Amino acid sequence: MPSFDIVSKIDAQTLDNAINSARKEIIGRFDFKGTKSTIDLDKKNLVLTILTEDEMRLEAIIDVIRMRMIKQQLDPRSLDEGKEHAASGSMIRKEVKVKQGVDKDTSRKLLKDIKDSKLKVQAQQMDDMVRVTAKKIDDLQQVIALIRKGEYDLPFQFVNMK
Repeated sequence: MPSFDIVSKIDAQTLDNAINSARKEIIGRFDFKGTKSTIDLDKKNLVLTILTEDEMRLEAIIDVIRMRMIKQQLDPRSLDEGKEHAASGSMIRKEVKVKQGVDKDTSRKLLKDIKDSKLKVQAQQMDDMVRVTAKKIDDLQQVIALIRKGEYDLPFQFVNMK
């Protein structure tokens, strides 16, 4: 039976390239001259740590990161912004996590949407992905089109089409 997997993953190297180009842009910007703004990426845990002096600069840095991600064909919806923390002195630290995998709530919504479509497919949740199987590949392609039209908080990739 034909099948495919619905996953939400981001390439760590492409993300690193986007962060490095964002760093270079921030260094060259006039409104960041003489500031102590830094962006660090923990590649193992996929966590961005942004350290800057005020809220305005923090929002500008996050906007630059989003734009650089879009230029690298990465979906900025995969960023999970936490809240700001006061660092030493007048600095602000923000940790932004990169979402990997399909969480339980999103997979439930996916399963419900697939079931409500009345297509002859079977969908099941497997760890951090959703596997969809059907007798015909055409049905699988209709499921892919359905999910692309849907409004979800995560960017999805469709892999292992067999």
